Formats: sequence, structure tokens, C-alpha cells
Amino acid sequence: MSIRFKTIIKFGFLGFFWISMQSYAQVEPAEKPVDDLGEVNDEFQELFFEALKQKGIENYNRSVEALQKCIALDGSHSVLYFEMGKNYNKLKNFGEAENALKKAVKLEPSNEWYLDELYDVYAQQNEYDKAIKTLKQLVKYHPDYKEDLAALFVRTKDYNEALKVLDELDAELGISVSRDFLRNQIYEETGQKKEQIENLEERVENNPDQESNYLALIYRYSESGDAEKAFETAKKLLEINPNSQLVHLALYKFYLDSNAPEKAIESMKIAMKSAEIKAEAKVLVLSDFVKFVGENPEYEQDLVEVSAMVGDSNDGKTLVELAQYYLAKGEKEKAIKYYSEALQLEGDNYSITRNIIVLYVDLEQFDLAYKKTAEALIKYPSQPELYLMAGLSLNKIGRYKDAIEQLDMGLDYIIDNTKLESDFYFQMAQSHLGLNQPKEAKRFTEKANKTEISK
Repeated sequence: MSIRFKTIIKFGFLGFFWISMQSYAQVEPAEKPVDDLGEVNDEFQELFFEALKQKGIENYNRSVEALQKCIALDGSHSVLYFEMGKNYNKLKNFGEAENALKKAVKLEPSNEWYLDELYDVYAQQNEYDKAIKTLKQLVKYHPDYKEDLAALFVRTKDYNEALKVLDELDAELGISVSRDFLRNQIYEETGQKKEQIENLEERVENNPDQESNYLALIYRYSESGDAEKAFETAKKLLEINPNSQLVHLALYKFYLDSNAPEKAIESMKIAMKSAEIKAEAKVLVLSDFVKFVGENPEYEQDLVEVSAMVGDSNDGKTLVELAQYYLAKGEKEKAIKYYSEALQLEGDNYSITRNIIVLYVDLEQFDLAYKKTAEALIKYPSQPELYLMAGLSLNKIGRYKDAIEQLDMGLDYIIDNTKLESDFYFQMAQSHLGLNQPKEAKRFTEKANKTEISK
């Protein structure tokens, strides 16, 4: 386990964050404790290797007993206390683990393995001050220890010390995503927005070819309400890197706000085509695009072009957004087309399924409405709305007995919904009228009216 990951798990700090798991190699202390005990008698050696054997089979208490006998014979070997500490650590006897490991460190202060195990004991107990003291001894061995130190300073709210360590690491090793997360955590908790922006400005100046620095600065400018600086930074990035795609997530909004619709649409199209941009972001772009075209219908052809791009995508959310746009315009056939494409990608989405059926009913395509409803009932057999739409569709195509059967089944699934129940009774009345059963039709009509009134 990497040192960085150890701190996050042991101290419960930022444990949800995925970065710590992806970018660090295994860190092993550079100097292993040796099993060369020098000149020792046979009994001592036999006991020592018995202790190692018992530890290997996770019989930690017996390992401790063997080590105690070794110490009774000759307690001058640091490795005995180290092994003792590891056993106590496994047994969660942290007090004894600390005592044993401190003895090991006292006998051999420069042994990284001993310090690392002691640090682990403190980490498991959330003893931040002791852990920090031990880490300060460990930082000379590996930079990951130093990043652990920064994380603990954040945990103890010693933010200035944390930033100091992060600055040293960035200067020595360059920028890293995980350290940036820690840095941003500090800025968020301290409200140092100005310092955060200044840090990013300095990065842009020192590394003018690094796209991520510009994007982070654009975001922070926008977050702080400085749209002008954000726009200027986005344009500067585009000058330096004309092939940047991510920048268009910001540019199209700036172009819209500055009344440059042609440039805005161009940026929207680049964003929608981009393989680098996630589906969730594209949904927001499309939503803005749809709203823009709703207010500026002369650009609808551009939306048609984007619709074609979305149709080739693997994102159901953008297809739903398009369906809703066409539904708002009253173009129900197009809405069904995009809802259907979205459903192919999100087959278990009841809301989309329902919308398609409602539209077929609204378009009076009752054969298709019933077919889709029958398919949906296999997946959603307890949805009363589906039985109602099945009954309605069957009534419209003259299959009155089948309609009654569907409506009867659906009534059993209605819970505390008098309006829906009334609709069922009304369709029952239509079924009986179709079967030339006026008395039954009247009975269900009265039942529908009575239920409607009682709501």
C-alpha cells in the first residue's frame, strides 16, 4: 500500500477521492531490517525464527511470546522490538506496539522500516501530532511521506504548514492532481480565493503550454464572478492551443453573453463532437443550445446538425434533451424518435417509456401505443398508468373485452389516487358501451363521477 493511500484511509481524510488510488507507485522503505543477528546462541536463533514463523501464520500472540524469550536472553537487538511492535499492531494493542517500536527506533534511529511501522500505529489511532512528528523523520526517505505530511497538516487545520509543504513538493516534482486536490481543499476551507487564483495565474505564467492550468483558472475566475478575465483566459488558451476542445465548454457561454451567436454555435458544435468532453457536460451544452434556438429560431438548422451528432452518440441524456425540445415545439414524431433512441441506451428508464406511449396515444396511433404498452408491462407489471393506457388503446381499436381485462388488472395497483381510479372507471364505461352494455356503462360512468368528486 502506498504511503499516500495509507494516510487517507487511516485518518479518514478525503477517503472518497479517487486520485490517491491511481497515481502512486508502491512505496517500500529503502532499508529493510535484517535478520542477521550477529553472534547469538542456538536457543536465541531458534526462538527468533519460531517468532517469525508464528507471525507468518498470523498467530501473533505466540510470536510475541517467542520474542519475549529472545529479549530475556539478549535484548540488544532492535529487530526484536520491531517484530514485537508489528505483532502488537496486528493485535490492535497499540499501546504495547508503540512502546516496542519506540525501543526499536531508539536502538536504530535511522531505520525507515521502524519509523514507518510506528507511523502506522499512530495513523490507526488518529494521533495526528505523534504521526506528524514521525513523518518529519520519514520525509527524507521518500516524497510520498512528505505528501502524507501535508495531508495531516490539513487534517489538523495547520493550513500554512500544509501549503508550505505542497509548494516545496510542486517545486521539486512538478504539479500533481492529488496535491492540487489538497491545495484546493485548503483554499475552500480557508476562503483564500484570491490566493488560489494567484497560484493559478503564476502557473499559467510559468507553464504557458499547460492546458489544465488555463482551464482551472477559467473555472476559478468564473466562480468568483470575474467573467471578463475568464473570457480573456479562454481566448488566450485558444491562441496558444487552437486544437483545445475543453476550452469550448467555457467559450460558448462567453460568446452567447457577448452577443456573438455564430462563434457560440461554433464552440457548441466543437464541444458536442468532442470525445474528450463527458456526456454530463454535453447535456448542459445541449440544454443551453436548445434554449438559445428557442429564443433565436433562425438558428434551428444548426440545432438539426447537432441533433445528428447526438444521434451517433452513446448518451441517452442528450437525446432526451432533444426529445423535450421537439415536444415543446409540438413536433411529436421527432420527440418520439429521440425518446426511442434514448430508450435503446437506457432500456430500464420507465419515464422515457411512459413518455413514448403517451405520445403515441396523443397522436392517435393506438395500435403502436398498445404494442409499446404490452412490452412495457413485462418490465413494469405494477404500474397502473400502463394498464390505463393499454385499456384506452384497446378501446380505440375496438378490442373492448381485452380492454376490460387490462383495466381490471390495473385497478389492483392503484394506491391513494382517486383521479387515476376515476380514469379507469371512465375507460371501463367506454368498454361496456362498445360491447353494447349500456347498464354497465352507466354504472361505471357514475362510479367514475363519484370517485372524481370524492378526491
